[in-house]
Amino acid sequence: MAGDLPDYYFRIRENGAAVFRVDTENRQRRIDMEEIAIVNVKNGNIKPHGDRKLTPEDLAEIRSWLERRVALLAARDVDDILRAVDHMNLTTQWVQSKATDAQLEEITDTLLLAMHDLRSVLVRKKADRLMKGEAAE
Repeated sequence: MAGDLPDYYFRIRENGAAVFRVDTENRQRRIDMEEIAIVNVKNGNIKPHGDRKLTPEDLAEIRSWLERRVALLAARDVDDILRAVDHMNLTTQWVQSKATDAQLEEITDTLLLAMHDLRSVLVRKKADRLMKGEAAE
């Protein structure tokens, strides 16, 4: 088992991860994890833990993890939005076929305001993209 473990472990935190070096080559034959750095996904900062000096290998592994993590989080964002579209379609079906007048009274204004806000932002962003496209031509 110990031979299959990675050299680094990333404990996910709110804005990134705590980075540990995994050591299985010790006299007690147990797994030791030594914290070596904190990485921030939002700004890309890598802070060594304490007064530790990170090796080029440490930095390369951390930067590689950071790239993969940023890509994963971006993909999750898009997936979340696509799920929201599915949920909007299910909501439309519910409103059309099952909702009672009391339920509609409860949710209509809130839903209409949220949809109006979303539509306004989408239209503005689309117009910005179109204007940039025309300016580039």
